[in-house]
Amino acid sequence: MPGAAGTPKFLLLRAYDYWDFPKGMVDPGEEPVGAAIREVEEETGLTGLNFRWGHVFKETEPYGNKNKIARYYIAESKEGDAHLPVSAELGKPEHDEFRWMGYDKAKELLVPRIRAVLDWAEKMIEK
Repeated sequence: MPGAAGTPKFLLLRAYDYWDFPKGMVDPGEEPVGAAIREVEEETGLTGLNFRWGHVFKETEPYGNKNKIARYYIAESKEGDAHLPVSAELGKPEHDEFRWMGYDKAKELLVPRIRAVLDWAEKMIEK
């Protein structure tokens, strides 16, 4: 989350018309934070994440078929130059677009379930 003059920027990914933070499934035997690190790299190419706030997380309410719960962590990246790598499984990137954006713009684009995660992250960062 690079940002000018200490203003955080949030990395959002778009698939079709839906914006979300990087996320994905935890592989068998994998720790959730390890899955988060792997998914960020697979979806954005970013490495070297700094978990300055520790491994605190926010989970969503069950969604979709009521079996999914997404867990989000707050990490910092000094890189900023994300890209959309081609997924080996799909043969194309998993997402259509990425953007680094401030809180207000992110809040406009996110659905309420993910907006709650954004609000939580903003509060944690401000501490």
